[in-house]
Amino acid sequence: MSSGKVTLREVTRETLEAILKLKVAPSQESFVAPNAVSIAQAHFHPETAWFRGVYAGDEPVGFVMLDIDTTKPEYGVWRFMIDERHQGKGYGRQAMQLVIAYVRTLPGATELLLGVVPGEGGPGPFYQGLGFAFTGEVHHGEQVMRLAL
Repeated sequence: MSSGKVTLREVTRETLEAILKLKVAPSQESFVAPNAVSIAQAHFHPETAWFRGVYAGDEPVGFVMLDIDTTKPEYGVWRFMIDERHQGKGYGRQAMQLVIAYVRTLPGATELLLGVVPGEGGPGPFYQGLGFAFTGEVHHGEQVMRLAL
């Protein structure tokens, strides 16, 4: 069982394998891409992709990737997941609070956007609990949510 403070840590050569092993429950796979896909995409978008492992103490429990464009400025959650074995422990909420605090430090940050795939059991209510609201927009088949910073 993991315990300890939730932190966001850089994914390194030494931690990559552990991050790649993290998975959501099968019923959630339609809502978020595997971490391997996210990390591959990040390497092809180095100018805007910011990604970290989510840790509880020293144990990796999740993954987050942001789309950061300081030139616009526009900030969005590109990917976020907590491993199925670690859901329901508060790690996701704590990790997103860290993400929100980080984005607030970025130049011109006034909002944080994200998209959720619609469907039963989707993450919409989780994000609403953190203060995000649906905008009514749909982007690439995902419902856009916004948090005012």
